[in-house]
Amino acid sequence: MTRPDHPAAGAVSDDALFGSEAADYARYRPGLPDAAVHLLAATQHGVPEPVLLDLGTGTGQVPRALLPVLHRLVHIDLVDVNQHMLETALTALDPVRGTCTVNTFTGEAHTFTPTAPGRAPSLITCCRSFHWMSRPEVLAMADQEAAPHAALAIMGDGSLWTHESEWTVALRGLIQTYLGDDRRAGTRGTYAGPGRSYEEDVADSAFSDVAEHRFPVARAWTPEDVLGYLRTTSFARPALFAERHHEFEAEALGLLKAHARGGVLKEDAEFTVLLARRPGGAA
Repeated sequence: MTRPDHPAAGAVSDDALFGSEAADYARYRPGLPDAAVHLLAATQHGVPEPVLLDLGTGTGQVPRALLPVLHRLVHIDLVDVNQHMLETALTALDPVRGTCTVNTFTGEAHTFTPTAPGRAPSLITCCRSFHWMSRPEVLAMADQEAAPHAALAIMGDGSLWTHESEWTVALRGLIQTYLGDDRRAGTRGTYAGPGRSYEEDVADSAFSDVAEHRFPVARAWTPEDVLGYLRTTSFARPALFAERHHEFEAEALGLLKAHARGGVLKEDAEFTVLLARRPGGAA
């Protein structure tokens, strides 16, 4: 595995958001549905030496899921603003990467430049992180760096903040009693949704051949796992509560246990993949 000794020139690791929560992130964040993983792998049919560029990789969930399915992957570039996340991702990939090489890039996604010449990505992925990015600039970078036949996948499934069920509505209300009605966004104040849809962003880019794929996902949470998940979110991370975090977690645990059935909280989610290519760019 390639492990650069230093971040990319000029890069600064943004550890203020999720810097200390990488272990919780790896443990509590839901993975990708199997159907979505196989969809991504299928985009590389006919590509002799696939190369993955994973933007906003976090703890490396996307490459970790792809490697056992797409055995022909020869190289992976991991991009994140958080050095702790990248270190966690590298550790997670070590047991499964085989001969696949892995490079890391610390910095914002649109500033990515490859460190390995001749490794143009044939698959670019961005899972649950596109909303944090300068989207037009990211798409322009992808066009500049990607192989002619490359596929681009923008993926996500919302969060427990946006999910509508009895227990998530009650939990959201509790968070609001501590932090205010507006959804908090870590070190960046409050969160406002994108001015337009991801579909519009991608359709206006070089990757204008866009198809949407939706996969239903049924999850079962324990109350304790929900608390672990909340610690990894931008809307309920511990620093937002300051000295009241323990108080919040105790109250949240009681609320979640009251809503649990047989110790389980159910979430019926939908995982969406926007799969895009340049017109005429199918492999």
